[in-house]
Amino acid sequence: MRKYSVTAKTGICAMFFLCMAMAWSCWAAESTGDNPVKSETKEKYRLEVLGGKGQAKMDNEYVIGYRDILYVEVYGEGSMAVGPGSPSATAGKPGVEEQDAVRGRGAGAEVGTDGRVSLRNIGDVYVVGMTLTQLADYLKKLYSTVFDKPTVITSLVQSNSRQYTMMGQVKTPGLFHLDYPTTVVKAIAKAGGLTDWANSEITIIRQNNNELIPESDPAKPSPKASSQKAQRFKFDYDDFLKGKDSEKNILLEPGDVVVIH
Repeated sequence: MRKYSVTAKTGICAMFFLCMAMAWSCWAAESTGDNPVKSETKEKYRLEVLGGKGQAKMDNEYVIGYRDILYVEVYGEGSMAVGPGSPSATAGKPGVEEQDAVRGRGAGAEVGTDGRVSLRNIGDVYVVGMTLTQLADYLKKLYSTVFDKPTVITSLVQSNSRQYTMMGQVKTPGLFHLDYPTTVVKAIAKAGGLTDWANSEITIIRQNNNELIPESDPAKPSPKASSQKAQRFKFDYDDFLKGKDSEKNILLEPGDVVVIH
C-alpha cells in the first residue's frame, strides 16, 4: 500500500513538472520576434482601449546605433554575445555623465564603431540602422543555417548611440545620453542649470539622422539625407518661466545641439 502511494505521488510530481515545462516553453516562444499577433491588430485594440481617439502617441520603434548594447539569445542555447565587457572607469563618480565610455554591458553584445556586433556561431553581423524586430528576423535567418528552427530573442540592454550636446552657458556642458524623453528645460537641469552669465536665449540645432545606411555601401551615409539642411529652433527661458510659449519646450532628438547664449 505504501509503495503504491509513493509511486502515485511520483507520477503526480512528474506530470506537474511536465506541465510547467510546457507552459514555460510557450511563454518563451511568445516573447520572440516571431510574435503571432500582427501590428495592425495591436494598434486596433490599443485605440479601442483608448476610446478610439489615440490620446497616447506611440513612439517610433528603436533604431540600433553605434555602441548600443544588445541582448541576443537563441532559445535553449543561451546568450550569443561574445566577450562581455565591464563597467566604465567613470562609473560612480558624482556629476560625471559617461559620455564616451560604454556604461557597462553585462551579458550584452556591443555594437562596434564599424556598425557590427560579434555573435557566437555566426561571427560579425552589421546591425546599425535596423530596428530590434528587423534584427530578430535577420538573425533568425542566419541562425537557421546553424540550428534547426531557432527561436531568436533580441532586446536593447543599453542605448549609447542616442546623444545630444549641451553648449554655451550651462554649468556642465558636453554630450549627454538620451535615455528617456528629455525636453530642453530638462536638459538644462541635467547640465547643472544656467551660469551667472547666461541670458534667456536658447538655440536648438537639429541635425539629420544619417543612421539609415544604403545597401550599396554600408560605410557611407545616405546622400539624400546628408543634403538636407539642419533645423533651428528658438526658445526663450524667461518666457517659459512666465508661462509663455510652453510649446517651444520641445523634446530633444538624437544628435540635437542645444546652445545656451
